[in-house]
Amino acid sequence: MVVAQVLSGLRPEPIRLTSVVVVLLAASAVTFAAGRDGAGRAAGAFCAAVGIGYAAEWIGVRTGVPFGTYSYTPVLQPQPGGVPVIVALAWGGMGLAAHAVATAIVPEGGPRRWAAGASALTAWDLFLDPQMLRLGLWTWADGGPYRGVPISNFAGWLAVSLLVMAAIDMIVGRVERTPSGGLVAIYGVMAVMEAVAFSAVFEPPDRVVAAFGGTAMGAFAVLAWRRRWPR
Repeated sequence: MVVAQVLSGLRPEPIRLTSVVVVLLAASAVTFAAGRDGAGRAAGAFCAAVGIGYAAEWIGVRTGVPFGTYSYTPVLQPQPGGVPVIVALAWGGMGLAAHAVATAIVPEGGPRRWAAGASALTAWDLFLDPQMLRLGLWTWADGGPYRGVPISNFAGWLAVSLLVMAAIDMIVGRVERTPSGGLVAIYGVMAVMEAVAFSAVFEPPDRVVAAFGGTAMGAFAVLAWRRRWPR
């Protein structure tokens, strides 16, 4: 996954590797989840997150709820129902990673864990939306204050992410159980790679996005890492 991310930043046509990165992200996340919870529960949690993400996107492109009015360009294929399959897979892969981060931060489980996971997953979108907009993978009807992204998008991400966290927690969540170190690492790797890409790799660089996304994701990653392996 890391190699594909590096290559996508170095190649003149990074869009071709976008789907490769997401597929490897999803595969890595399911593998680490299976190592802790077994293949059946890991697959169930991943499919639940994918299903919720796809449903939210399917509704979103038709109604503007809950993210705001937007549409996908034809670049990412296939697009059943107007929603790229790769987008749904991204919800699943990062959903598992964000849930592991939340489990490290809030080991007792319940709504506080769901809220922490939803916030961690939404923090990723501080990177994701500006990056996908600059690649021309989707468009917003009216734009917004954060690099063309409306505030309603992040409110929608929080709401959908909360459903994703609740679903994953019901399938694989364990009270007072050590989270998967591999999934926590995936979240941290994504934070670092995105921050480096926006600050030094992308042309032109965007250090505002690097700062906002890096600070948000970095805070969750560091806190989870310290809770996961306390001194």
